[in-house]
Amino acid sequence: MIRKGTKDDIKAVAEIYSRIHDMEEAGKVTIGWVRAIYPTQKTAEDALAKDELFVLEDCGEVVAAAKINREQVPEYADCKWENDAPDDEVMVLHTLVVDPLKGGKGYGTQFVDFYEKYALENGCKYLRMDTNEKNANARKLYKKLGYKEPGIVPCVFNGIDGVQLVCLEKTLK
Repeated sequence: MIRKGTKDDIKAVAEIYSRIHDMEEAGKVTIGWVRAIYPTQKTAEDALAKDELFVLEDCGEVVAAAKINREQVPEYADCKWENDAPDDEVMVLHTLVVDPLKGGKGYGTQFVDFYEKYALENGCKYLRMDTNEKNANARKLYKKLGYKEPGIVPCVFNGIDGVQLVCLEKTLK
């Protein structure tokens, strides 16, 4: 079940971030995130404060989370998007995480499916998101789900220097 996050979910979401950082530091995954810079517990708290935190719960346990809103990060202005979408018709998925201890069960796909339905329910047919160029697994998933990569923007992103930000988009019918 995917639902709006609550204050009680913050610890679980922060623990997912921490496990991803642990795996990256051990060389088991490459995401391009940096512990204590991004994402942190404050990332989840800020999303909750804006009522934009969503969690995927399985058997009462938070196994995935993301922030969903209409906020296009400033770096998106440097991308050559295929669709010249009106801002009020764009929905953005930020910081999608799946607990690495619970991976391989389709939670990422379920979350993106939810995001697409949520966007349509809120009058947005243009979808945008981003990932680090280093994150091959995310790029593979998003491609499989029909997302195009119109551009890569070199930047400092969420406090992390030297990011090659892959911009992704999809238009819903």
